[in-house]
Amino acid sequence: VALQSDENFSSALNLAIRLDFSGSSDAGDHNFNAPTAVSKAAVLYVLRSLLDEKIPLNDGCLKPITIKLPEDSVLNPKFPRAVVAGNVETSQAVVNALWGALGMLAGSAGTMNNLSFGTQKYQYYETIGGGAGAGPGFHGTDSIQTHMTNSKMTDPEVIESRFPVLVKEFGIRKESGGKGAWCGGRGTVRKLEFLESMHVNIISNNRFHQPFGLAGGQAGQRGSNYVLRQGLEKQELASVDRFDADPGDVMVIETPGGGAYGSHDPE
Repeated sequence: VALQSDENFSSALNLAIRLDFSGSSDAGDHNFNAPTAVSKAAVLYVLRSLLDEKIPLNDGCLKPITIKLPEDSVLNPKFPRAVVAGNVETSQAVVNALWGALGMLAGSAGTMNNLSFGTQKYQYYETIGGGAGAGPGFHGTDSIQTHMTNSKMTDPEVIESRFPVLVKEFGIRKESGGKGAWCGGRGTVRKLEFLESMHVNIISNNRFHQPFGLAGGQAGQRGSNYVLRQGLEKQELASVDRFDADPGDVMVIETPGGGAYGSHDPE
């Protein structure tokens, strides 16, 4: 990728960028396949973030950009592949990969930590923030929705008044950001106690892999999902999982921290 500044706008229009995603995984029998529109939107998000000035968001933005997406890959699936998590999860992986390739930003949480629960009577869905990656000259931000997601959390008073749950804890996950010259942002801890029986689902990422560090910086801590049965017995959950909760069960989500940038010198 070659970029250069030019005061002549017409010359700037001649700049071309090619992004080749050859080697991406094949589309699979899961819901992490990302529609082509989502994959292109993730690319456009990164490229627009590199500009020093605001530009109109229209079809012309992609005219100088060539994006190669392998046929029937996880970034360009064919109908009728399932795609529900492609928007919220795979898009985050694309953004992390591009920032890392540019060497400008360590890996962020890489997931929206999608939690949903409910019964035949009511349903609730939320996304939970994590740590942002660090870059040259700045630390990552703690417990934030990173990159293309900007959804807000429901206030504890509101969720507790409308649903049979208690917010037991919602705070910063200590020591979860990568260490380095510029440290990664810390993730989030969220604990919800269910007061009635209900179905619970979690779709998340970076439960096996850690958000990467750059330029010698350490990786952020990977996330974790589990349920405390009656608040005591711990039952581990997969990155994508579901279970039936009984009254008194506590769902715990520990979201990933961001990667650090630059070597950490304890001196």
